[in-house]
Amino acid sequence: MATKYSDLELAINSLVTDFHKAADDGPTLNTTQFQTMISKQLPGFAKTMENEEGLAQVLEQMGVQSGQNISFENFWTLINKQAVQLFDATHKDKNVKCSCLLQ
Repeated sequence: MATKYSDLELAINSLVTDFHKAADDGPTLNTTQFQTMISKQLPGFAKTMENEEGLAQVLEQMGVQSGQNISFENFWTLINKQAVQLFDATHKDKNVKCSCLLQ
């Protein structure tokens, strides 16, 4: 009998799979691979990275040093920030705040 995965488990699997697919099955993404993946998977967010300054700010927020490739841990930091922002934006009127930022 096949295991039935939850929506959350499937979403996590998609994040991991898409990251490694974009990295050509490698452990890290270069900035071109990262930008391509983001434009396909997070097109609304990709607009913040349309210029070098925007890309540099996103990389800095993820903890990526200049010239360094992007690890899945760096990418997960971005996903966490995006999830918190989305939650806050969709729950404004409910007076609920997400405090699940990574340390």
